[in-house]
Amino acid sequence: MQEFEESNVSRKTKRVYITTVISIAMVLLMVGLAGLIILHTRKLSDYVKENIVVNVYLNEDVKEVDILTLQKEIEKYPSVKSTVYVSKELAAENLSKDLGEDFIKFLGYNPLLYSIDVYMKADYADNANIDKIIQAISGKPLVKEVKYQQSLVESMNRNIKTISLIILCFGGLLLFIALALINNTIRLAIYSQRFTIKSMQLVGATKNFIRRPFLGMAVLHGVLAGLLATLMVMGVLYLARQEIPELIVLQNYTEFGILFLGLILLGILISLFSTYLAVSRYLRLKIDALYV
Repeated sequence: MQEFEESNVSRKTKRVYITTVISIAMVLLMVGLAGLIILHTRKLSDYVKENIVVNVYLNEDVKEVDILTLQKEIEKYPSVKSTVYVSKELAAENLSKDLGEDFIKFLGYNPLLYSIDVYMKADYADNANIDKIIQAISGKPLVKEVKYQQSLVESMNRNIKTISLIILCFGGLLLFIALALINNTIRLAIYSQRFTIKSMQLVGATKNFIRRPFLGMAVLHGVLAGLLATLMVMGVLYLARQEIPELIVLQNYTEFGILFLGLILLGILISLFSTYLAVSRYLRLKIDALYV
């Protein structure tokens, strides 16, 4: 009979531990997904900013060697990420594709100009920095005019700041909820061990001796939950890329590695802290209070 009771208690304890690990993993999954959103939002923001085009149109009679020299000069500006030389022929080909017809046959000549497409670095993709570049380039003798979509840039930067603030607040709120949920889950798990804790205390075990196995188990739970959450986040990321292949341009294995390591460490820290508080609480309680 005693062996049956011990076996029953052991099974219940295992179920509690398994439930605890799964519960912590699900909460960490939400934190991980929020982290992915934040990472991708920043990457997507930089990607959009670095695809803003400043069109530098050149005079009709310029020589290609002079255009290439100007292109290299523009690339030396610290705010410029890259440049692309667009010949009259390439510009006509691109426009014909957009229009769906050969406009040169209709006009009888190619009215387009040579141009250089300038792409800014993400940190400089705002109206103030772009205007500085335009002022510097416009004074060149080869340049006829410089254009970019000013209203689009202004609107884009404003919207990105708003979206980033909302996502940051959402991430902070989610982290707070995660802390509360994991803390409550662990408190419930320790609650089922309250009589064991008090029995050890009554036979003379020190508080640190009683806490040690619970804290060790907390570290194990945190590691397992973090690994499980990492696998689930990777699964979600894989499915997202199957549906949206363009996400491949946003991937950064170093940042993902830091995120996944952060999930494991977060699981360990929260589990340790919550376990320590819960065990200490039952060590302070009197025997009568354990039945409440």
